[in-house]
Amino acid sequence: MAAEKKNPMKDITIKKLCLNICVGESGDRLTRAAKVLEQLSGQEPCFSKARFTVRSFGIRRNEKISCWCTVRGAKADEILERGLKVKEFELWKDCFSDEGNFGFGIDEHIDLGIKYDPGIGIYGMDFYIVLGRPGYRVRYRRKQKTRIGTNHKITKEEAQKWFQAKYEGILTNKKVM
Repeated sequence: MAAEKKNPMKDITIKKLCLNICVGESGDRLTRAAKVLEQLSGQEPCFSKARFTVRSFGIRRNEKISCWCTVRGAKADEILERGLKVKEFELWKDCFSDEGNFGFGIDEHIDLGIKYDPGIGIYGMDFYIVLGRPGYRVRYRRKQKTRIGTNHKITKEEAQKWFQAKYEGILTNKKVM
């Protein structure tokens, strides 16, 4: 009993990675942004519509303005690694939510290793990472749903420690541009 046993139920994993490109208008630019997401994730992206008309932005209600996709498993790890490489594994402390999830954005998708195509252009995108532990399924299952105990939830500090340990990341107090 010299070595203390580690609880396998406390292991933190990536449940999903959400990629989003908001173009702000429908049409050709949006379809080109969808091609970028398809090249990156290998799956067909979904489209989001505007909730209401904003005349100053020139968007109308129910007009498609962004595309997104959700990636899980090993592919999510690989894409996240490429995204963090662009940010040089350096994130702002406020990128982490109280539930232990985190997100960041990049300015140019070509930094991820995708070849530049003049027909497509350059798009920025948002990464949002949802973390979880074994046993989180009880919150989402269909039958006998229940709460996750407070000791089992991932806190902001635990997520930050996981990021620093797994990716040897750096947390800064000021926003990284």
